[in-house]
Amino acid sequence: MVLPKQHRLRRSKDFAKVYRYGKKAVSAHLVLRTLTLAKPQNDGAEAVSEPLAALPPSTPLKGAAVQIGIVVSQKVSKRAVVRNRLKRQIRSAMNHLLPGLRPDSWVVINVRPGADECEYGEFLRELEQLLTKLEVIHGS
Repeated sequence: MVLPKQHRLRRSKDFAKVYRYGKKAVSAHLVLRTLTLAKPQNDGAEAVSEPLAALPPSTPLKGAAVQIGIVVSQKVSKRAVVRNRLKRQIRSAMNHLLPGLRPDSWVVINVRPGADECEYGEFLRELEQLLTKLEVIHGS
């Protein structure tokens, strides 16, 4: 299943922002990094945390759709067929979890070596655990 266009993280500058300012969580097969773009204060005004103040004004803030990027390097598998299968499985799992995600977040998923033998269910379980740990899933 294809990830809707408004939920794709595509620009290398955006990936770099997530790597530089985002929080990180690691599981057996995945490394997940998230960047929450804005946090409301008690009075309803937007407050931007210290690292986010360094982001350029073109960065979308509160109210933007969650955006997801997936990275599978050749260290995971030399075969493009395998790397693309892993990306499809992760995209499908994220599509399943998409309705519960915070709308003001960017998520980058790196696949670790050894994940080429994982099944869809394992990816879904690991993604859910990592997203809960990083507080990207609503109600967590």
